[in-house]
Amino acid sequence: MELRHLETFVAVAEERSFSRAAERLHVVQSAVSATIRNLEAEWGVRLFHRTTHRVELSDAGHALLPEARQTLQAAANTAHAVDEVRGGLRGTIRLGIMQATLGAGGISVAAAISAFRAAHPAVTVTARQGGSAEQAERVRTGELDVAFLGMPDDTLPGLRLDLIVEPPLRFACTLDHPLAHRRSVSLQDLQQEPFAELPPTWGIRIANDRAFAAAGVQRTIAYEINDVATVADFIRHGLAVGIVSPAQVRTPDPNITFIPIRRHAPRFIISLATPEGRRASPATRAFVAMALDNAPA
Repeated sequence: MELRHLETFVAVAEERSFSRAAERLHVVQSAVSATIRNLEAEWGVRLFHRTTHRVELSDAGHALLPEARQTLQAAANTAHAVDEVRGGLRGTIRLGIMQATLGAGGISVAAAISAFRAAHPAVTVTARQGGSAEQAERVRTGELDVAFLGMPDDTLPGLRLDLIVEPPLRFACTLDHPLAHRRSVSLQDLQQEPFAELPPTWGIRIANDRAFAAAGVQRTIAYEINDVATVADFIRHGLAVGIVSPAQVRTPDPNITFIPIRRHAPRFIISLATPEGRRASPATRAFVAMALDNAPA
């Protein structure tokens, strides 16, 4: 068994697809299938349950996946040590990203990656977008090296969080909405309103759900949408209201007003997450340091 065999097993487990694993590893699909068959024969267990439409880990595969990841991490740590002795940064950073928050007080993940690549051209940065709760779990398991998270927490189990910015969340509605000219609103004021919300694993949704639960208020989620731009568009056209960060509306919108929330206001924190108790690579540490240096004041 070689490290590349373990890399293939982990890739199939994480992608849940032989074809996507092949694309990730830059090999043909038949090579991936052959490697898994050889591993199963060598170990005497079935690693995956395969059907026409899906690939799922077997019980044995679930048991072996953490050990395979740990072995690959140990090999990576050795390579990192060599890089540090030799000088210069190289390798790959697997980065988890969130939707851009480009307005005042927000961040541009693309700008952060671009600046890092300019300073360290020998490092490859790959990006995977998803909800913050999902990205946090991927960092914990080693599927990602580092991730931008937008969460209501400043501590999460198994993760080190370096705070970048805490953009405020505001109640958003059209200018002709009955609440539009209030100086502030309470969550109780909003319980009859139709909301446009992000999916349950996205950070702002988590923050909003917790805030309404703490206030003892139930709200109506009329639309569940997986991108902030569309949420803003539904608000702009009077189909719903929302609680979002003004930084997520890329340009000032004359049709939307943002109103502060008093008591139980949702909290939204953008952080860089790395695994706690597992040494990050020199490239990952350099990326985090550069991103923090360039964080909004």
